[in-house]
Amino acid sequence: MEEEKNTKRKNIKKKRKGFKIFKIIIFTFLSIIILAGVAGAGVVLAIVKTAPPLDVDQILTLNEPSTIYDNKNQYIDAVATREKRDVISINDVPKNLSNAFISIEDERFEKHNGIDYQRIAGVIYIDILNKLKGKSSLQGASTITQQVVRNTMLTNIENEKSFKESATRKIREMYLSLELEKKLSKPQILEAYMNTIPFAGTVYGVEAASNYYFNKPAKDLTLLQCAYIAGLPQSPTRYNAFSDSAKKDPSVYLTRTKSVLTMMYKNNYISKADYDKAVSELNPKNLAFNQASTASKNRLNYEWFALPAIEQIKKDMQSQYHYSETEIDNLLMYGGLKIYTTMDRSLQDSVQQIINDSKNIGSDTPQAAAVLMDYHTGEVKAIVGGRGEQPARSFNRAAYNGSKSFLKPVGSSIKPLTVYSAAIDSKQATAATAVEDSPIGSDIRKAWPYWDPKNDEPTHFRGYITLREAMKYSVNLVAIKEEFNIGIKTGISYGEKYGLTFNNNDKTSLAALSLGELNNGANPLIMAAAFGTFGNNGMYTDPRLYTKVVDRRGVTILESKTSNRKVISPQSAYITYDMLKGPVNGGTGTRAKFGSMPAAGKTGTTADRKEVWFNGLTPYFSASVWIGNDTPAVLPKGISSGTSAYVWGKIMAIANKDLPVTDVERPSGIVAVPVCRDSGKIPTDLCSKDPRGSRVYTELFIDGTQPTTLCDVHVEASINKSNGKIANENTPKDLLEKRIFIKRDYKPSVHLDDEAYVLPTEVDDTKPAPPVQTPVDQGNTNTNTQTNNGNNTGNNTGGNTQTNTNQTPTSNGNPADQPGKNTNN
Repeated sequence: MEEEKNTKRKNIKKKRKGFKIFKIIIFTFLSIIILAGVAGAGVVLAIVKTAPPLDVDQILTLNEPSTIYDNKNQYIDAVATREKRDVISINDVPKNLSNAFISIEDERFEKHNGIDYQRIAGVIYIDILNKLKGKSSLQGASTITQQVVRNTMLTNIENEKSFKESATRKIREMYLSLELEKKLSKPQILEAYMNTIPFAGTVYGVEAASNYYFNKPAKDLTLLQCAYIAGLPQSPTRYNAFSDSAKKDPSVYLTRTKSVLTMMYKNNYISKADYDKAVSELNPKNLAFNQASTASKNRLNYEWFALPAIEQIKKDMQSQYHYSETEIDNLLMYGGLKIYTTMDRSLQDSVQQIINDSKNIGSDTPQAAAVLMDYHTGEVKAIVGGRGEQPARSFNRAAYNGSKSFLKPVGSSIKPLTVYSAAIDSKQATAATAVEDSPIGSDIRKAWPYWDPKNDEPTHFRGYITLREAMKYSVNLVAIKEEFNIGIKTGISYGEKYGLTFNNNDKTSLAALSLGELNNGANPLIMAAAFGTFGNNGMYTDPRLYTKVVDRRGVTILESKTSNRKVISPQSAYITYDMLKGPVNGGTGTRAKFGSMPAAGKTGTTADRKEVWFNGLTPYFSASVWIGNDTPAVLPKGISSGTSAYVWGKIMAIANKDLPVTDVERPSGIVAVPVCRDSGKIPTDLCSKDPRGSRVYTELFIDGTQPTTLCDVHVEASINKSNGKIANENTPKDLLEKRIFIKRDYKPSVHLDDEAYVLPTEVDDTKPAPPVQTPVDQGNTNTNTQTNNGNNTGNNTGGNTQTNTNQTPTSNGNPADQPGKNTNN
């Protein structure tokens, strides 16, 4: 008995000790929680202090979208940046749609103060269970109010890369939601939500979604359609009925729509009869999706111009005000800004029509793009990023618009930028510098041993040719040799000043720098600005797509001004401009000629003729035209750089139509000097006597770079005209002829056009004439026989003969028949 008591006492002691330990553990745990809570409260307070101030106006002014105007202050578009929305009043939202969203997104919306604590607790419980079960999915607990704050004021969760960033945003979101509920009514918050909720792609807000999916306003949606739209925001991509996967298996979005209907019934927003009817009718046919093309639903009227203009504005806002991208997007979408662009609507429409017209390009297959710019002010007048009707936010081939930049190799269009103007401006060459058009030499082959470049006509080589002529006829081999002469680093430095970009491969490639076979490349906006430099005294003017941005108060918050920088000297620019007239007047770009207005420019064809360019300028505008395919492919027959030149000419004809005919003014510091086109030096008398005609012409030079030495290419030599070889002392005088030749110090391996005029290397092989023989001396005795009867009988032995020791002619004066002997009777 006593033993049992002792056992009980021991058990009681053990229980008391265990309970004491349990109390200690609980106390310690609670202490940790409290301490963590205190610390956490400090962290939360610090995060709350960094939250942006609540801007109710920003949330309520969704009915003031920013607008875009042309250069005549006429409306052209509403700003949508990456989003397209149609603002709707809560009074126009059907009850079924509001109730569907509340049911599936926030069923206690009418009761909470911005945060649904009950839902948070439930979500935490579910998330813990999922973790214990090894499931990775987590539940969300954002209320409609929180989503409004997130969509209008905070960075989207997709941009958060860490738990810390996500938690920080969540704390700010909850704080601002509590504040927002104090200042706005539930209908106001719900309206803001309806207009900011994201759907497929660029579609934001229920009105835009209704038009996108069902081609009708939200007020006309059926119950089924309301349930479908309310189910989309959880996963717009997954539940998009237009996706390929949904077309094959619509059960995914049908199940989601049924879930919305179930929640509507559970929350007493629809009756059992309505629910049963809706579920029985739930199929793609009864949802009645918009079967027409939706490509243009979210397209701006002048998207090619408007989107690049918006991108330029965003960049300038970031630079001037240090706004974040989200803040700028919100300001553009909700700020009621007025954006005044530089776009000339008439020219924009005309350029689009020219690009679209298959008669101008010859085929509907390739794409095309063009830019027209006033290079004096930098104002861009037209940007066309593609032919025909394009999907919304499609690839802009003419200019950067926020998506991946469209850059293409520019072919021979690069030559004026990285070769010729660079050579002239660095004073390493002049327009008259003569370079031989012939296969590359061992110096270049040593650096690029596996490269065998050709001209456009692979077997045609001109021989000596000036840089001016090389520009005119786009001679590849001359450009390569001249780029090699001035150095790749020089070409790169000038190219970058013109706005081109080069990757590491480009920077070691002679083909990239001399022939435009770039990896990065350029677009028409870049090229139009670059070529404008030649008409603008060597000043590169930054393209301007807008003039000013005005806020809803009428205050100008952003203004663009002409901004330029020196690229080359005025003299170099003018000489290059004058050289660029060559392709238009008799060279590779004759189809660019459009009238009496001076025009200058350069064709460009990339490897294997996969894309063609023409870039050039008049005294008023610069323009660039590109024709090719988004995925490089050989262009159809009949499309060449001449095609792009033709399109360029048609654009310029309209742009310059009513402008006075004038020309770019020649600056001081340029001299015009006669030179020899075969040597580029001061001509001698021989240069004008070339058998091809005079080789003397007048060239433009930067004063101080004109030649100072006489032509050493033309020489005069005597030849044997019967064999064309250099005469020597044995050449018969009657075969001697003086001719004018050009010199070449080696024998080319191919035929050059000027080969027939090169000084021969072979010397006449005519042998000396045999020496004249002296008559044999026979004592001055020659026997001539003369008959007595006076007849000359020669060797006649008949009749009387007389021997005479002197050369005595016959009686009738005729010589004897045998040489050295005369008979004389």
